[in-house]
Amino acid sequence: MSLFGLGRNQRTFRPKKSAPSGSKGAQLRQHIDATLGSGNLREAVRLPPGEDMNEWLAVNTVDFFNQVNLLYGTLTEFCTPENCPTMSAGSKYEYRWADGVQVKKPIEVSAPKYVEYLMDWIETQLDDETIFPQKLGAPFPPNFRDVVKTIFKRLFRVYAHIYHSHFQKIEFTLIDKKELAPLQELIESIVPY
Repeated sequence: MSLFGLGRNQRTFRPKKSAPSGSKGAQLRQHIDATLGSGNLREAVRLPPGEDMNEWLAVNTVDFFNQVNLLYGTLTEFCTPENCPTMSAGSKYEYRWADGVQVKKPIEVSAPKYVEYLMDWIETQLDDETIFPQKLGAPFPPNFRDVVKTIFKRLFRVYAHIYHSHFQKIEFTLIDKKELAPLQELIESIVPY
């Protein structure tokens, strides 16, 4: 097996998307990086003064796509059609795929197939310059926020699936248990064992 299971399912794990160099998006990306490190999550997601809301949403959408893509890519050996025959988040939530174009009526698919369809669909949206303009000052479409909401909603489903189906299977023993002691109560509230 190769790093991140890449040899097995390269369609799901994708290269990182980035804002065009020298663009307003690249400047906003630097702001995100700077504020995320501050420990103040509210500040990290707040629209910087004087910035365009759609530009901010576009940069954060690309960033969220990259983060989910990277995280899911580490789980491909666990998230297989055999282990995850439906895209779900626990027993109460099942997600069916429809893109409204090629698949109009929602269909049941395995979790890996859902993620593959989703990443393909999002890449199509991100690469479409009429939705995500690449040139500074190019207009965003009137439905831009609706597109972003749909992307975030669907990416959140991947997070929900990871949490409910794979979180306890992953062990990172990079930190000794004694080093985790100051945060043990928080860890136990997040990761029920």
